[in-house]
Amino acid sequence: MSSAYDWDELSRQVAGLRLSDLDLLAGELATLAPNLTFRRVLERGGWYRLGGVVDADGKRVAEDLEKWAEAELAAHHDDIGALCDDYAESGFKATRLTGRSHYFVAATGPGAGDFVQIEIEELQEVLGHALFERMTLPSGIEELIDPRGGEGSPGRVGRFLGAPYLALRRLTPMASLLARMRAQKPEPQTIHRFIASWEESSAGSAVQFSHHWVVALREHLDHYRQAVLHATPVAAINGAEPRFAAAFGMQGLALRDALARFDKAVGYPMAWFFHMLTTKSAPHALATAVIDDLQAGFHYLPDRDAAVVKQWLYRPYGF
Repeated sequence: MSSAYDWDELSRQVAGLRLSDLDLLAGELATLAPNLTFRRVLERGGWYRLGGVVDADGKRVAEDLEKWAEAELAAHHDDIGALCDDYAESGFKATRLTGRSHYFVAATGPGAGDFVQIEIEELQEVLGHALFERMTLPSGIEELIDPRGGEGSPGRVGRFLGAPYLALRRLTPMASLLARMRAQKPEPQTIHRFIASWEESSAGSAVQFSHHWVVALREHLDHYRQAVLHATPVAAINGAEPRFAAAFGMQGLALRDALARFDKAVGYPMAWFFHMLTTKSAPHALATAVIDDLQAGFHYLPDRDAAVVKQWLYRPYGF
């Protein structure tokens, strides 16, 4: 199914949409990709990124605070004291973009990793900290543009500068991304092991992976200036995550019932195992307790699930 799409072209088409209403977006996506069924599965907020620079009257000085600060510092021969002296009376302030991420997914094949993920950002620019009005000099450019604990921190919101708007962050065909990550290293990375465990367990035959998980992505350059991808599964739970309610040392039928309650609350079998690796709502000690029960004669896990847990105990991993 996925081969029918030029993902780069679809990304350009989504970016070109007049994004104004998230409730209408799934319908617009269906028009662009009629063979795919998109659903919104997760909303994440509470983050921000650097914005631009405005003067005391709110007039735009620069669109990109970091680039502006780097260019100005270079023009002052990397003397941050001279830079601050020159702009001490400017009234310049930083802005930042507060954001929420909305994840849309659609299956592209039968496997757990066969889906396309679209991240839409809901952004609003707000007024941040004064750049050159502090009693002490910033120690470097990082402290100038984003002082820790200052007005630029996520918990402090200044005056809004314009209305909120929606923008495409990225469109990711997950199967292609996972294949690209496999080519980076000779051994499977943790995301590959996570998805393999899903497919080998009861969860894989019970529900669609992308209905319950999205994949958070980040990229950095290694020493050879090669891009290295990192992928972390994020539970698609909006609101409070269920907590595993069990006493330390619980075993036998009581442990079986606690596992069943957690799985029911999340919505699929073996949820406790996958949340143990990611959300930490279930403790790692559970895996040992479950296998101890198995060896003591309590067979409440299907063989395929017991094999997944044993495999993890032999070679643990997590996110």
